[in-house]
Order: sequence, then structure tokens, then C-alpha cells
Amino acid sequence: MKTSSAAPPVKKAAATRGRQPAAARGKTPTTVRGALEQLLAPGAAPAPVAGFRWASVEAGIKKRGGLDLALLVADRPVPTAAVFTRSLVKAAPVLVAAERTKSGLAQAVLINAGCANAATGKPGLAATRESSAAVALALGIDAKLVVPMSTGVIGVLLPTEKLVAHAARLVGAASADGLEGFSRAIMTTDRGPKVVEAEARVGGKRVRIVGVAKGAGMIHPDMATTLACVVTDARLSAPLLRRALREATGATFNALTVDGDTSTNDTIVAMASGAAGNTAVRAGDAGHRAFTKALTEVLGGLGRLIVADGEGAEHLVTIRVEGAPSAKGAKDVARTIATSNLVKTALYGKDPNWGRILAAAGRAGVKFEPARAELRVDDVVLVSRGLAVGGDTDARAHEVMLRAEYEFTLRLGAGKHSATYLTCDLGPEYVRINADYRS
Repeated sequence: MKTSSAAPPVKKAAATRGRQPAAARGKTPTTVRGALEQLLAPGAAPAPVAGFRWASVEAGIKKRGGLDLALLVADRPVPTAAVFTRSLVKAAPVLVAAERTKSGLAQAVLINAGCANAATGKPGLAATRESSAAVALALGIDAKLVVPMSTGVIGVLLPTEKLVAHAARLVGAASADGLEGFSRAIMTTDRGPKVVEAEARVGGKRVRIVGVAKGAGMIHPDMATTLACVVTDARLSAPLLRRALREATGATFNALTVDGDTSTNDTIVAMASGAAGNTAVRAGDAGHRAFTKALTEVLGGLGRLIVADGEGAEHLVTIRVEGAPSAKGAKDVARTIATSNLVKTALYGKDPNWGRILAAAGRAGVKFEPARAELRVDDVVLVSRGLAVGGDTDARAHEVMLRAEYEFTLRLGAGKHSATYLTCDLGPEYVRINADYRS
């Protein structure tokens, strides 16, 4: 793939590098520029999450060299949940991972970068199984407990011999503080690694959640639009973890886009070690709600970093739709605007071309009265009652659009539903990156 009586969650950090206290930094990365500074600037990784180790090595899979093989391993088989791409064209590792995670237990996640192993047929499935079996052998566990992921060029068969040759070295490198290397090994066109952490009070204990992801292109629902691993020391069952993951994914990764393309390899895996020792969590209780909220915070932070790192992106833009007749209608309009190439190129040009936004809303398949539409960018109203405000509004809106982050809000009418969607601008650097991707 280029592919609580628990208290509310307390976020320790929502940045990738340079994790200063949240109070000093704000709840999440708030601008493209700020997010990219966090992506590119060196800094300490989050503290280890009890029960997990990370590893990374260079196996010669990436054409340009560098770390390209990563391993996440739990001390024992642990409750595991996953969500996968809904594309009909699913990569071999997705098919194998989906089968292996049905049991709700796993112990390791194996990721390679530089080769998607998608559209490779039976040989691709065999390569995925053989490479994960080699890692399982080195770990001394059943191969069915190893969840595979791949990212890179589609149509290229996984070089099994390289993974097998480095399996023992990869396992030997696993350590509790190996997240830094892991986060870099899974990168492809990313400008920097993406790691987010949060805390919550669950079952009388403070639990930690750490998420790591890659993604900069082929970013669009459904499902996850990236590769991501989430680990927590919370004690909860696989069904509850799966429920929380699906809810958090729907509110975050399924409401963002970079280029409108969904990958063949999209996967998020969440694992819970139970090392925090919290009391049992039940579906819908305060602890489960607190955990889900913190997990949503982690995935939301990762999503913002992914969109901010969109290939060639200079602006992180929130599209907010209000006054819609239904929740689905609000999201459909927001998604249609966020994925419009005409809108996204206007964002790149800092051009408040409100006509493109209204036109996109009009083709979203949602009924509304154009004569009641209002559009603003941050605090500058561009359209009122379906007509241009005029005067100096374009000039003022252009000044807003010079910022690294801003929000367009479109009110459709008197409906009660709203939705937001994250997007970014589309410029020549995106074309350059993708025109040269295989060369």
C-alpha cells in the first residue's frame, strides 16, 4: 500500500516526535506545519507499553534501502482485533491476516515495506505464509499467531527469501523500547513516522494506548486507509476490543481523505496485553466508554498526521457540514467536497472558489435548498442565503487560506445533523511523487 466511574481519557501525547506535554501543545497536532515538524524532528518515543516488544531490520526489500522489516510481539497470545480494507482487490497479507484474527488471539505482527504483495495470486499467499512461518519458528510460536502486513508496490511478489533470511535477526532485535525503529521501518512515501499515545482510567487503573501508523498516499475510506498497530496494557476481551476499534475507526480513519484512493492492503490491528490489571470491562460500561474514547483519540491523532503528511500537502483542511437532513447526508456531502479535485486544487492555490464547494455539495445526492446555503472559511462568510457576500470577502478568505490549517463550514439548511471530514490540498508535488513511484 502506497499504499469510567472512570474519568475521561487523559492524553499524554498526540504527536509523533518531540512529545512535549499536551497542555503545552494542544490536544492533537493542529497544523500541517506543526504536524510535519513533529514528523521530522527527532525526539523520544513513548514509554514502553507493558507486555509488548518491537523490532526492525533492513532486509533489502525497499529499492532505496533502509529499515524495511518490522515486528511487534507480545509476551504471550493476547486479545486481538483488526479491521481491513473493503476493496474487492485484497492483498495476500490481508487475506491471511483476516483469517488469523478471527480467533481473537494473536502474539505478533510482521510488517514489510517496499512490496505490497497484492495481486500476486496463490504465490503471494504462499509467500506470506512462508515468511510469517519463519518468524513464528524464530519466536517459538504457532504461525497462526503471526498477523502479516505488507506495504509498497502492487503486483510485486513478496521476496520470501529475504524475510526468511532475516527472521532470526529480527526476532533477536525485539525490545520494549524498539518502537522508534519500527515506526520508520513501515514507512514508504511518508515524510516521517507517526506515533500517538493516550491514557484512560479503566476498571480502577490508568491504562495506556499507543498507536503507530504509516500512510501518505492512497488515503481514503473505507476502512482504514493505512497500516496501523495499536497496543494497550488494558485488560479487555477480544470482542470488546473489536467493538471499540470499529467505533473508533468509523469516527476517525473513515472520515479523512488525501487522494480518494483506497489501498489493497489497509489494515489496523489492536492488541491488549492486560498488564494494567484493571477489573473486568463489560460492554457499554464506564470503563469501556473511557477506553473507546481514548482509542478514538489515538486514531484521530494518527489520522491528522496522515492527512497532514499527504503527498505534497501544504494545508490540513476540515470540511464541516451542518444543517443536513440526516447524519448520512451530512457525511456524504462532506466526503464529496473533501474528495473533489477541483476543491482540492483550489485549496492548493489558496483560492476561495466557493462555487466549487457548492457544486460538489450539489452532486452529493443529498436534498437541500441551495437558496438557504451558507458557507464560511473560519470566520469569513463567503456565501449567505445561496449568494456571494461580495466586497472584500475573497481577499479576507485568501488570507485565511494562507494558513497551514483552517476549516470550511457549509450550512445546508435547518436540518439537525452535521459531519466533518479531514482533507488536504492537491498540488504538483503529489503528481511528481506518484508519477515516479515505481521508477
